[in-house]
Amino acid sequence: MATRRSQGEGGVHWSAREKRWVATAQLGFRPNGKRVVRTATGRTKTEAKNRLKDLLRDKDDGITASTRLSVADALEEWLKFGLSGRSANTVSTCSMLTRTHIIPELGARKVQDLSADDVDRWLATKSRTLSTATLQRLLSILRRALAREQARDRVRRNVAMLCGVRPGRRAARRSR
Repeated sequence: MATRRSQGEGGVHWSAREKRWVATAQLGFRPNGKRVVRTATGRTKTEAKNRLKDLLRDKDDGITASTRLSVADALEEWLKFGLSGRSANTVSTCSMLTRTHIIPELGARKVQDLSADDVDRWLATKSRTLSTATLQRLLSILRRALAREQARDRVRRNVAMLCGVRPGRRAARRSR
């Protein structure tokens, strides 16, 4: 016989309308007193249970935002709010580097799904065409954007901090 779950453990049920298993977890209350309820679905009951575990782990870790946040959203927010007090030249350089090099290649990824391997592979492909200094700037921008999201409990860890910069392309002209 199936046992009843304790309070705060969430639940898993079959949805005939969606023809999928649905995991539901109550994550707290809003300031107006309404419950914060998150749901996840799976084709199998085991898949739904695993998604429920992820929801509850995010709750325990203090992750409050949705997992739908993309790297592009995080970078755009950092460009808008994270560069206050910087010179106009710095803001334009960071914006150009972000929109030219980071967002086209990593922007579609979800922040939660981004891994250190993804960042390392991206840096390896960029090292064929960009200088080491530019690669350092790109990694710095990504690190600061993810650190901002981590400080606001939207991401568990900053995977860009685990990556290093490999040497980039040599300059076309010799140093003076």
